[in-house]
Amino acid sequence: MTIRPAIISDPGDVTPEWMTEVMRGAGHDVRITDLVRESVGTGQMAHNERFHFSFAAGDPGTSPATVVVKFPSPSEESRAAGAQGGYRSEVRFYTDLAEGLSISTAGCIHGAVSDDSTVFTLVLEDLAPARPGDQLHGATDEQVLLAATDLAGLHAPRWNDPTLFDLDWLDASGANAIDFIELVTPIFIDRYRHRLTDQTRSVFEAFGANVAEWIGSESDSFTLVHGDFRLDNLMFSSAEGGAPVTTVDWQTLGIGAGGRDLAYLLGNSSESADRRQHETAAIDGYVSAMGAHGIDLSHAETMAQYRHGTFQGPFITMLGSIAVGQTDRGDEMFMAMAERSAAQIVDHDALDLITG
Repeated sequence: MTIRPAIISDPGDVTPEWMTEVMRGAGHDVRITDLVRESVGTGQMAHNERFHFSFAAGDPGTSPATVVVKFPSPSEESRAAGAQGGYRSEVRFYTDLAEGLSISTAGCIHGAVSDDSTVFTLVLEDLAPARPGDQLHGATDEQVLLAATDLAGLHAPRWNDPTLFDLDWLDASGANAIDFIELVTPIFIDRYRHRLTDQTRSVFEAFGANVAEWIGSESDSFTLVHGDFRLDNLMFSSAEGGAPVTTVDWQTLGIGAGGRDLAYLLGNSSESADRRQHETAAIDGYVSAMGAHGIDLSHAETMAQYRHGTFQGPFITMLGSIAVGQTDRGDEMFMAMAERSAAQIVDHDALDLITG
């Protein structure tokens, strides 16, 4: 079946005619006559471009003047990783799930993915003047609390919802994750050995040896999880405006315990000393927000999921660093994530959960 408008994988192939078709499909009666584009973001598995529109004479009505379009990564390695399911998951999140959730997301104007999941196009609301968090610099206490409370808007609406398992494009088995982590742990350690502290190396090796126990011992409670809920994937309001926080990059969407997202946010978004200062307040904010959405979680239950979820840090760090194309900024980011998540695991004695 031919998909209209056509799926475009190269931003250079976007024409005014194609964009006009997209915008008219979204209900905007306009004709776009010219486009100016600029690269935005630092995505590892995909590539984003902002498009500025020039309209034919007349009132563009409710049409935005700019959009952000997401394409497959130009890196063959990253593109292959996205084709394993990430591209499909992100498109289907925006087209099938986002409207039923309370978490703040970019509005989706158009989304399409090929049958084999190798190419996709997403046309999204331009969130400017909101600005992305900086994984390397770290988050403020306010940013972490904003993100933790907004996270409840993802988890609460589908909490323990069995119909999630009817979505065959969402991976909930964990079997592939076990095989992958067991395979890549020694590769990750060897690649970054000279940059890892002894503590971090030891924690990651222990996780790699016991990842099956981690997957098998997860909480019975489940929900939609973002999977990569960290600063680079969060847009924050600036002095010029914008939503307080908006979550982007849904390629790692899955089904699991909500504690994975919460622990991953706190364990990776700040230096360890800063995380220890705001950890309790952020967890309490999440619990309160879940209650406001109608999910009554005890502090003890949340902390149990949080402690178990600390291993989302090494899980995504190793998955991301090995699966996507290697860059200098990517290496700096993955090393920061590795050191911070290992410290979080040690702080909460979480290795005891998987090593016996």
